[in-house]
Amino acid sequence: MKIKGICIALVLVMMMFCLAMPVFASEEVPAAEAVAEEGAVEETDGGVINAKAWAAAIVVGLAAAVGAFAMGMAITKSVDGIARQPEAEGKIRTTLMLGLVFVETAIIYALVIAILIIFVL
Repeated sequence: MKIKGICIALVLVMMMFCLAMPVFASEEVPAAEAVAEEGAVEETDGGVINAKAWAAAIVVGLAAAVGAFAMGMAITKSVDGIARQPEAEGKIRTTLMLGLVFVETAIIYALVIAILIIFVL
């Protein structure tokens, strides 16, 4: 039960950071003060930057939340398996580490996609 509470706390902390990401990722676009000869005001792309920040935050936030939940469940099940069969501890631990690597790889791919959203698109 203690591990479950720690996992929930970690997921909440990660979600708070991911919700704050658009604030740090979005740039302040200065208002267009220059007026063209015809009197039209230049348009800025503030909406596009804000949309990119939200998209990146959603990608990373969902991947981190789901990944943290999956890691917590994997650790819980492996501890239960080791408690039931202590002689299989080595095999369970090896399989656990391999599974955690795959989950973390998916989270890193989501981070790469978020970086591509912000800087390439």
